[in-house]
Amino acid sequence: MNKSRKFAALITITIILLTFWGIAGAQVADDDPEGLYLEKPRLFYAGLIGGANFAQVDGDNFAGYHKVGANVGGIGYVQVYKHTAVSWEILYTEKGAKSNFPRPSGIDSIYILKYNINARYAEIPLMINYFDQRKSHFGVGVSYSRLITATEGLKTDRPYAIDLTKYPFVKNNFDIVAGAQLHLVKGLFMNFRFQYSLNPIRTDSPPNFSRAQKQYSNVWTVRLMYLFI
Repeated sequence: MNKSRKFAALITITIILLTFWGIAGAQVADDDPEGLYLEKPRLFYAGLIGGANFAQVDGDNFAGYHKVGANVGGIGYVQVYKHTAVSWEILYTEKGAKSNFPRPSGIDSIYILKYNINARYAEIPLMINYFDQRKSHFGVGVSYSRLITATEGLKTDRPYAIDLTKYPFVKNNFDIVAGAQLHLVKGLFMNFRFQYSLNPIRTDSPPNFSRAQKQYSNVWTVRLMYLFI
């Protein structure tokens, strides 16, 4: 990740943490002596999560979180201190990029009409989370993902020969992750998450159709989580 991308990602994560730290501090305290759950205090918690990714790829010629994909799987928590727990997830997640807006390609007289990257991953995020007294929590961590399949589509206003299969995507990826879980009702949470790839999702991109040779994944996620408590 170059310095500007790293700085933008760190600023975004800092804003998320400061925002939800403020929310946590402003909430009225309850009488939860265990920090996480009063009903049946225990070491381990598990649940199901499902929602959507809103993704883009930094380094292509397009901007905007127009690629929408699934983000589903399971999650587990282990309480390590009164208000602190480590979480891990096992996910199926879809990322990539999408554009339906015509734009110049960088090649004389050729316009790109449509473009998309569809990348599907098995992903395992590992995070450390702080719980407030209303059970909302926020956390930071890292995520490992393994590419399952990836396809890339390009449509131009007139024929242009290019073999996109010559520019493969990296199989193994690591992301930085930050997010917040807002407690709605017993067991049910709303999750907001941002993640950014630490290593490029590919190191060689199609010439004239990309801004940079190395490309990075950039994703916002909105999900619901249900913990069996």
